Amino acid sequence: MKIYLQADRILVANKAIDFRKSIDGLCALIVDEYGAAPTDGLFIFYNKSRDKIKIIGHHTNGFMMIYKRLEQGHFFVELSDEKVRINRQQLEWLMLGVDWKLLARSNKKYSTYY
Repeated sequence: MKIYLQADRILVANKAIDFRKSIDGLCALIVDEYGAAPTDGLFIFYNKSRDKIKIIGHHTNGFMMIYKRLEQGHFFVELSDEKVRINRQQLEWLMLGVDWKLLARSNKKYSTYY
């Protein structure tokens, strides 16, 4: 299956979340914790063991949530004091479960992230 995600702004949460939260809870978290509007891009959240991610985005007339669980291994996300902004290619790498920071450093075209 090929899923094409596109947004001007893609942010990765800087801490693990309670994965019982669904769209409404995550939208409230986006506003409260990150000071952003949930319609402003894609927001990526992960669980404590980093083997699951939820992506929240707004599409035309409503919100959507993508949930992915890795069969083995973990997603390469880390705790940080800063919001992490990534590009579409880095999102693809993240969703594959590969170390997107390492790939970004080795590929100059995708080396910028915030």
